[in-house]
Amino acid sequence: MAVTKSERRERRRRRVRSTVHGVANRPRLNVFRSDKHIHVQLIDDEAGHTLAAASTLEKDIQSRKMKKTEQAVAVGKLLAERALAKQITQVVFDRAGYRYHGRVKGVADGAREGGLKF
Repeated sequence: MAVTKSERRERRRRRVRSTVHGVANRPRLNVFRSDKHIHVQLIDDEAGHTLAAASTLEKDIQSRKMKKTEQAVAVGKLLAERALAKQITQVVFDRAGYRYHGRVKGVADGAREGGLKF
């Protein structure tokens, strides 16, 4: 039986999550990528809370005409801005099984430009 692309990603996601763990002072920066949008969250795994989030669905990002990779960079910067407002400077990057390429890399670059340290 053939393993689908989504099943392979899910296996990679589980493998990464077994080692990547976020705490309050160094939360996990989680990325979810759909066909049209990208969503990012800062998650404290010990408390089980989302500390900050950003997405391409937000009006200030959606109102500007940009390519999807440019939107991902803007989302990363927006998340970094919100994290710095809550005195969060260091994060652990969780790519959720996606390749570190394109939009996922764009989010990471945008977050770094915004002031977060990985």
